[in-house]
Amino acid sequence: MLVHDTGFPGLLVLEPRVFQDERGFFLESYNRESFKRLGIDCEFVQDNHAYSREIGVLRGFHFQAPPMAQAKLVWVTRGAVLDVAVDLRKGSPTYGKWRHVILSAANFKRMFIPRGFGHAYVTIMPDTEFQYKVDAPYSPEHEGGVAWDDPDIAMDWAAALKGNTPIMSEKDKRLVKLADFDSPFVYEG
Repeated sequence: MLVHDTGFPGLLVLEPRVFQDERGFFLESYNRESFKRLGIDCEFVQDNHAYSREIGVLRGFHFQAPPMAQAKLVWVTRGAVLDVAVDLRKGSPTYGKWRHVILSAANFKRMFIPRGFGHAYVTIMPDTEFQYKVDAPYSPEHEGGVAWDDPDIAMDWAAALKGNTPIMSEKDKRLVKLADFDSPFVYEG
């Protein structure tokens, strides 16, 4: 597995070895021992699968607060997204900063997002299927988020949205700004 440094403690972009021939492809999408050697020692407890019909579906920045905080391993099995993680850990040298990567069915990349990050993505192809593993079950009482268009985060969505208004849930349209957010996450690095 090829690991790309993001410059953010704990945040990794991963490329599995893919074996392709005229029949198709084979890859190992998850191997606990291989991930442990990379410093990812999570016990994943839930798999999630999201489908977005149109280009421009934007979800996030989402997180779950402690004690139900989640680390995520995310990837795309059909279509493509611009995937973004923003560091929300108080005291982190990268607090409020973001990293993004194109995840697609064609490039097989994954992103490991540790606890304490907000996560968002926007679809850049129609009929996109997004999958992810988490190391804590979903808890509605602990869900939260930060606004996708927060000026302090200053994520540049323009190239992905191509001048279109994002397609979002009402809940995501009401997320708080970073300046109004009292983060429950603390950097321990």
